[in-house]
Amino acid sequence: MSNSICDKEGLLVGIGNPLLDISALVDESLLKKYDLQADGAIMAEEKHMPLYKELMDKYNAEFIAGGSVQNSLRVAQWILKKPNVCTYFGCVGNDDYAKILKERAEAEGVKVQYQVTDEAPTGTCAVLVTGTHRSLCANLAAAQKFTPDHLAKEECRRSIESAKFFYASGFFVAVSPESIMQLAKHAHENSHTFVMNLSAPFVSQFFKEPLAEIMPYVDVLFGNESEAEAFAHAFDITDTDLKQIALKTAALPKHNSRQRVVVITQGKDPVILVEGTKLSLIPVIYLSREQIVDTNGAGDAFTGGFLSQLVLGKSYETCVKCGIYSATHIIQHSGCTVSGESDFQE
Repeated sequence: MSNSICDKEGLLVGIGNPLLDISALVDESLLKKYDLQADGAIMAEEKHMPLYKELMDKYNAEFIAGGSVQNSLRVAQWILKKPNVCTYFGCVGNDDYAKILKERAEAEGVKVQYQVTDEAPTGTCAVLVTGTHRSLCANLAAAQKFTPDHLAKEECRRSIESAKFFYASGFFVAVSPESIMQLAKHAHENSHTFVMNLSAPFVSQFFKEPLAEIMPYVDVLFGNESEAEAFAHAFDITDTDLKQIALKTAALPKHNSRQRVVVITQGKDPVILVEGTKLSLIPVIYLSREQIVDTNGAGDAFTGGFLSQLVLGKSYETCVKCGIYSATHIIQHSGCTVSGESDFQE
């Protein structure tokens, strides 16, 4: 496939939780106060609710358009340099935060088709940065109100019909597994590609049943070390070696005959790429401690870079290399933000 594929708008549809990131540099004591882990990702409970105001009042927090899938699509658009290749579904509140999110995403080339609810404010995610670690605490709020009937709306239906690639986060399994299944089945019936991210260990731990239903539709699966380990544990894969986990995950039952691709990132260690039974290790770009500003969004950026090459019909190895390129760029910035023109070379 040539780059002429980029002439086609709307090739990739993503679905997830649109969240406004409230990001700040903090010290360990704030993590302790709210019972948070340095590299954790959790859903906010009642005890976490004062955290968002505290970050704004005491820590000079900045607002960054966030939400895992929306981040990935923004990065994919940055690489592709052509607007509206990516379309995004998610639910927001009827408020100023939603306006900031929409403006930011559209300025970066993503076509957003939000469902808007009056029942809750736009979701937020506290991002607590300590050195090279980042702890995420998401208050989904409006994001949890997404309903499958939004996908039946005329503009959304048109977007689904024109797409050939579909991407969902594991986080969204906790919100609307029915909506993910709808997109997964549509992809399956039309021989399109369905991509999924494990997102966080808690998804495999607490949402195994819907995840197990979605898995046979998954053509490409992403995860990091801890997510892959949690998945293996939930799905009775007894190996502890990540390469074996990736191979066994790729071999899980699948509805179509295409080989499943599994991608496991390991921080500074090589990315594990499994295509069916073929395993490759792809080294990452070395950065010194001084170059790393903020690891928040590294995983989202990796996925975005990967997806940008996937829609161009490139090899999976090239997809991974672009993922590494994007993640390397992002962690040299605060939050999931890009700067300058992308210059990824195969």
